[in-house]
Amino acid sequence: MDWRERVVLVTGGARRLGRSIALAFAARGATVMIHYHQSAAGAAETVAALTDCGARAAMVAGDLADVASAERVVDATLEFAGALDVVVNNAGIWGATPLGAVSVEQWDALHHTNLRSMFFVAQRAAPMLRQRRGAIINIADIGIHRPWRHYTPYLVSKGGVATLTAALARELAPDVRVNGIAPGPVLPPDDWQDDHQSGPAQSTLLKRWGTAEDIASAALFLASAPYITGVILPVDGGQHLA
Repeated sequence: MDWRERVVLVTGGARRLGRSIALAFAARGATVMIHYHQSAAGAAETVAALTDCGARAAMVAGDLADVASAERVVDATLEFAGALDVVVNNAGIWGATPLGAVSVEQWDALHHTNLRSMFFVAQRAAPMLRQRRGAIINIADIGIHRPWRHYTPYLVSKGGVATLTAALARELAPDVRVNGIAPGPVLPPDDWQDDHQSGPAQSTLLKRWGTAEDIASAALFLASAPYITGVILPVDGGQHLA
């Protein structure tokens, strides 16, 4: 696919997985809009990195837990680039929420940011994506297949992402392809020490962590694969089978 005439929106594109995904599309010539919430400095650094590799890029702030703000992110992309071909719904939050101590506020924050926002971003982008025969890529989590303790609200939100992906694939067919990626241990949380990292690595068939670039490569593949829709692609080193 020739990406030089394509426009990509990456939510949560300032840091970590989102940054790598944005860089991968920009390296192939795509115009990229970076959405961020609180990481303004990181977003500016990412946009600078994208432009350094010759891409056209911009950034837009928005709290995706707010529906109107989520829709404005799409509108800002169209105002900047005049088109939209790929939406990568990457933005999300997580955190331990042990059963018995979960508040309504914690539940709502996880579901509004991780799940509801993806729907309203997709709904707002759908008319342009239909026109351009574009694609949506939703970031889920391999934990939807192998849940771990103390993260139930987070995992339920990501399970909803898998259902949303299948439902949108049916809703938007045949014009728009909708797929998801379920990362496994690909990027340790910023606050994890080395002694926290050996367990997740050993839980994979490949006995190692993956990288953010592994997820970016999967996103590029799904955005370019013309006969794939409605799938959740595990990128987890075989953890779901281990």
